[in-house]
Amino acid sequence: MIHDIDQQLEHAFENRLSDMQVKGHGTIVKLLPDDRDGIQHQRFIIQLSSGRTLLIAHNSDLAPRVHPINRGDVVEFYGEYEWNPEGGVIHWTHQDPTGDHIGGWIQHNGKVYQ
Repeated sequence: MIHDIDQQLEHAFENRLSDMQVKGHGTIVKLLPDDRDGIQHQRFIIQLSSGRTLLIAHNSDLAPRVHPINRGDVVEFYGEYEWNPEGGVIHWTHQDPTGDHIGGWIQHNGKVYQ
């Protein structure tokens, strides 16, 4: 079953839209090394029920790391979608210390990381 958020993200991908606040969930299909260039980000790829994959880039300088996580785990997220040719990125999964941007989060195993 494809969920409304999957349809919204599919529309965003097909139309190369970005800067969209989205809430959804997916299954972790790949754990990636942290991005340590500049601001550090914990990175992993999730798959939506539609089959679309998204990169989650979770700022680990501003929010606690999601730990432990494994392939096959389900995560919920609230953050900003940015288009890219591989499916897109979800970022801003943390609170903004300046209060200028809507805060986001990741939920895993009943714990919220923000």
